[in-house]
Amino acid sequence: MRRPALRRPTWRRPALRTLARGLRARLVVAFLLVAALSALTTAALTFREARTAILKRTQDTAVQQLRAQVNSQAPELTFPPRTGDLVRFTQNLDRAGQAQHWVVQARYRDEPVVPGTRAVGRTVPDGVRTKVRAGIASFQRVDSDGKPWLVIGLPVAFSGDGGQMSGLEVYAHVPLREDEVNVSALVKAAQRGALPAIALAVVPALVAARGVLRPVRELRRATQQITDGRLDTRLKVTGRDELADLSRTFNDMAAALEENVAELRRMEANSRRFAADVSHELRTPLAAMTAVVDVLDEDAATLDPDTAYAVRLISQETGKLARMVEDLMEISRFDAGAAALHLDEVDVAETVRKTLQARGWQNKVRADLPEDVRARLDPRRIDVVVANLVGNALRHGGEPVSVAVRVRPHGEGERLLIEIADRGEGIDPEVLPHVFERFFKADAARVRSEGSGLGLAITMENVRLHDGTVRAANMAGGGAVFTVDLPLRRGGDEK
Repeated sequence: MRRPALRRPTWRRPALRTLARGLRARLVVAFLLVAALSALTTAALTFREARTAILKRTQDTAVQQLRAQVNSQAPELTFPPRTGDLVRFTQNLDRAGQAQHWVVQARYRDEPVVPGTRAVGRTVPDGVRTKVRAGIASFQRVDSDGKPWLVIGLPVAFSGDGGQMSGLEVYAHVPLREDEVNVSALVKAAQRGALPAIALAVVPALVAARGVLRPVRELRRATQQITDGRLDTRLKVTGRDELADLSRTFNDMAAALEENVAELRRMEANSRRFAADVSHELRTPLAAMTAVVDVLDEDAATLDPDTAYAVRLISQETGKLARMVEDLMEISRFDAGAAALHLDEVDVAETVRKTLQARGWQNKVRADLPEDVRARLDPRRIDVVVANLVGNALRHGGEPVSVAVRVRPHGEGERLLIEIADRGEGIDPEVLPHVFERFFKADAARVRSEGSGLGLAITMENVRLHDGTVRAANMAGGGAVFTVDLPLRRGGDEK
């Protein structure tokens, strides 16, 4: 069987959408995502630790300074303190904390809160007040008027006597504006550092993607070469990673494929040569046998009935064998690529009509043959095509059998259609894809047939030589139809 020539694919520059969906783009994006995630995680952790450290430092400093001021000024109070003494006490604390910008409030037991000079309107969270009354220093971050503050609560104890609580409570509101500025600067610094890091990650991402994709590109190139028939293609294996294992596996596959294809080609060539040799060797004895049985067949009428039946049977079977040998030789020529076209401009209707007349089918076949349809064809091969299809319809279909020739436009040219239809039961849908295969029998139980099983295969090969196609189908009204579709070439057209 002839092998169609392999065409090398035409490579085009990949479209932008294709590149975006490619493995390189996905690797680069994945690398950048990992780099961005790492940078953001590092920045977040750094920000959290730095922010905690800044706030803790501010908190510890404010608590220490407030405690120191309270310890220095509280001994001047008398207990229970008078309201005027508490006012002076809070004002002194306010003046002492001007550097920290804190505002102070004081309270003695359940008496009203005594605010400092700037503490009007400041409230102390219940949680802080509860802990201070229990004798525990406390602090809490709050937002007031959209600004962050640190609220500190200190219980004042008597010196000596085991640190007994005096009942005096001191509360301070410390602004955290500078800390927030420092934290915002830290966030901006992290952002400015993360963006260049992500941008710089593009370079190692491209390098890494190139290193990963190089073996993939080599594998694609080698696969394409295998597809083009270069079975000796092998990949260069470097390294011991998964891609190297894939390259080794590909080389093993290519070697096994090359060996198997070589063996199949050798067996195919041997079987073709065997069929051709057997067919050629059978021609000479068959010619002698045919000549003898022809003589015996002429005298069969003078023989007794049993002998006459035997002679006619031998003549019939010898004719079948001769046709089978001719079909085998014909298919062998196709397999060897030795079949050639001898084109001539012919009248298509006249050519089909001669085929029917030569086999005595003109009264069995209805012909629709328009005149003046001329085409460049090989008359001998078209005769074989029409004869095989009409003979197949007469043997396996149902009469009436019809042959029609039509011309239809196709693009800038025309196509020649030859249709052979019958009115039989049609072809089993499961059989349709196989009707042009060699030696195919629709009924596996039928070991004998009128033909060689090669007629439709030879028909298809002859049509292919004309750059045409042949197809089989079932008609809606019953019966099968075979359609030969050929390019219509007229005088002066090149093949």
